[in-house]
Amino acid sequence: MFAENAETKAETLGTYPDSPEGCGPLLTTQGKDTKPLRQQVFEQVRAAGRAARADVTRALNISPGSVTALTSDLIAGGWLREVESAPRESGRGRPPVALEVVPECHRVIGIKLSDEYHTAVLTDFAGRTLADATLPTPPVRKSIDQLVEETAALIDQLLGSAGLTLHQISTIGVGLSGLVDNTTGHVPWSPLLLDTNLDLKSALETRFGLPVHLDNDANMLTLAELWFGAGRSMSDFAVVTIEHGVGMGLVLNNRLYRGTRRMGLELGHTKVQLDGALCRCGQRGCLEAYVADYALAREASTALGRNTRNLQSPHAMLETLYGQAIAGNQAARTIFRRAGRYLAVGLSNVIQLFDPELIILSGERMRYEYLYADEVLSETRSLTLYDGPPACRIEIHAWGDLVWARGATALALSALTDASIGGQP
Repeated sequence: MFAENAETKAETLGTYPDSPEGCGPLLTTQGKDTKPLRQQVFEQVRAAGRAARADVTRALNISPGSVTALTSDLIAGGWLREVESAPRESGRGRPPVALEVVPECHRVIGIKLSDEYHTAVLTDFAGRTLADATLPTPPVRKSIDQLVEETAALIDQLLGSAGLTLHQISTIGVGLSGLVDNTTGHVPWSPLLLDTNLDLKSALETRFGLPVHLDNDANMLTLAELWFGAGRSMSDFAVVTIEHGVGMGLVLNNRLYRGTRRMGLELGHTKVQLDGALCRCGQRGCLEAYVADYALAREASTALGRNTRNLQSPHAMLETLYGQAIAGNQAARTIFRRAGRYLAVGLSNVIQLFDPELIILSGERMRYEYLYADEVLSETRSLTLYDGPPACRIEIHAWGDLVWARGATALALSALTDASIGGQP
């Protein structure tokens, strides 16, 4: 049987209650780790927040001499520093020494580009948030030049609030919806853009003169859970997002899984009905066409007797529909229940395919409890071949919008660590 869903609310950025200091995965990757040992040591210290050399020795199962040599190198490079780990109980002897990241050695920006507003977060090399910014944007498809200039306005606002300049930033991470090749920075398709097959990475790097790393926005939210949230101590979990579209991120063996072409896990565009409802991708029968906000708004216009050509936004239409459902309008309730049933199909497929320890449901639409009602979880269970213990837990994490951008800082921090400490291009 599935574990009961637990709703975790967070209106602003921050860590989960009682979570340890530091950022990044707390578990080491099983099997061969291709990262240089120096980088593994650094990441172990950053994940712990503060760690003694003996802690690193035990965690990585390497010799004390290797840890001493590697940490000395990291200290000389300006990435780690020694601190007193605890007050001395007496005046005798050297105080206990621990290691921590030098936070000011690098700063990165994480950005979430979206339909109605863009968000950005500035962090230091230790993953601590320094500033954030939000920029409203017209909910229409844009040219690549328009999107780049909106990104520039967002960064100007962010740096202005922090009192910094672009020259003090090392790397930028960007998440957006659609098909995004994380390796090349190409965007084959995005609902934000007018054109297809665009080299957004090069356009942003030319504009800002900094390394820029792109990924799908659902992967950014998954990285936020892996680096700052519930996934830090889990080796396998999935994140399903429901907002303007339906997205998914997956962590396997403590690493974000993207697929052979780095564009997998498009749960919203898996087919749940042949020749079904029209999706914004142009195909029919996608899960997104039954669950995303534009799909619900399309149904709402009929249920509420509204003109589909009116200027009311999908968000406003959904708020009206939700109010009607709460008030007892059966047509409105039917729309949400139908969406919940389709969501149950999608979740059961995720469980059947990947057998994760946890599925996290997140996104703005998760405040509509019809999408995670007991009936939805029950139907998810009935559609799954094996429902025996241990259970696949399903939780709702209603984080604030800035958490997507904070996940993009994890992308930037990871790439920057590879380049500066791991020596990878």
